[in-house]
Amino acid sequence: MNLKDKLATSFSVLENQIGGTDPVSNIRTNAIKQFETLGFPTKKLEAWKYTSLNSVLKPDYNVFAKKEKALEYKDVKQYFIHNIETYKIVFIDGVYSAQLSETSHEGLDVCLMSEALSKPKYKEVIETYFNKIAKEDDSLTSLNTAFTKEGAYIYIPKSKVVEKPVEIIHFATGVEDALLIQPRNLVVVEENAQVQIIERHQSLTAHPVLTNSVTEMFVAENAVLDYYKIQNDLQSASLIDNTYISQKRQSNASVHTFSFGGKLTRNNLNFFHKGEYIDSTMKGITILSDKQHVDHYTLVDHAEPNCESHQDYKSIFADKSVGVFNGKIYVNRIAQKTNAFQQNNNILLDDTATINTKPQLEIFADDVKCSHGCTIGQLDTEAMFYLKTRGIPEKEAKGLLTYAFANNVLESVRIPEVKTRINKLIAQKLGVDLGFNF
Repeated sequence: MNLKDKLATSFSVLENQIGGTDPVSNIRTNAIKQFETLGFPTKKLEAWKYTSLNSVLKPDYNVFAKKEKALEYKDVKQYFIHNIETYKIVFIDGVYSAQLSETSHEGLDVCLMSEALSKPKYKEVIETYFNKIAKEDDSLTSLNTAFTKEGAYIYIPKSKVVEKPVEIIHFATGVEDALLIQPRNLVVVEENAQVQIIERHQSLTAHPVLTNSVTEMFVAENAVLDYYKIQNDLQSASLIDNTYISQKRQSNASVHTFSFGGKLTRNNLNFFHKGEYIDSTMKGITILSDKQHVDHYTLVDHAEPNCESHQDYKSIFADKSVGVFNGKIYVNRIAQKTNAFQQNNNILLDDTATINTKPQLEIFADDVKCSHGCTIGQLDTEAMFYLKTRGIPEKEAKGLLTYAFANNVLESVRIPEVKTRINKLIAQKLGVDLGFNF
């Protein structure tokens, strides 16, 4: 039985388990039909031209973990931002871990999707927001929708400024020979509210793990959302991350993506403007080696006037690693006074590394300020020579130059502890001691 057939069978099992109590049953049914029609994406699709899922789909995945394995905090402490207080929503092999989590219903909701789907008090929010901006024509999003069972549910009411960040962490332990995990997250930030969120997917096993994640985020008028994705997984783990963000008037949303590891990582990041004077920020640092593959696919839909978007992705590729950047800015005819910036800069440390980059603009308004560009090159030989003449060994000189290349992305990180963590990860990936006091 291939994976597609196995998923169809598993969906029937899930529906029987849930029964008639599921408030999104019709949505699930339509979603699985859509997935069965579309199937898994292939390189024949323009959006997947440089990324093949063939090797990722080969293992015989279990769709649900049949066993449970507990984790002690001391064993996974390194994966938390542990030097600050945070709310924590932790999952082990797709199952919620109350022991490692710290949720809250005091003036806000930081809890579980399963709880929101099952309790009447969340019905209005679910009916208003669930599956409202996730793309129906994206097969992997539809697959996730069909199997929506667990994930993070975060609701920030009007004028609430959340004092500590929220960490969402997914661990895979290897209890199954191969496991498919499909978390579904919903984040709603009401008017004048503010929240910071840190997300991480971490495999602890050499067994194959495939995560197909979908996150819908709604940012109301004058609200602020600050989101950080830390991706530094094992070579046995692959991640397909679909993130959809809807913003209303005068809101500010930023997403920083740090991609340092994993077999294959695909980041689909979609921003939709639903009002004027919106600010959207997408920034990323990618450092790959071996045969790792990362594909960043971004869309900003400028549908209203007087809005801004800023994209800045820096990537460093070594060995036989492969990078893809496919960024699209769409400016609607009525979206006058749009200010949109998109930049993708790449360094190839080895001749065997590959980057495919395609920044795109589609502009139907005439009073706009839009720019895009990309660069592909190697480290500056003159700068290398200068550092070596000052007594700096070649390895450390490369580390300093590559760090300087990526560092400006970190300037907009608003959580100092996250910036410290990313600095350390960069140093580890570059294999040098940068000599900074992190």
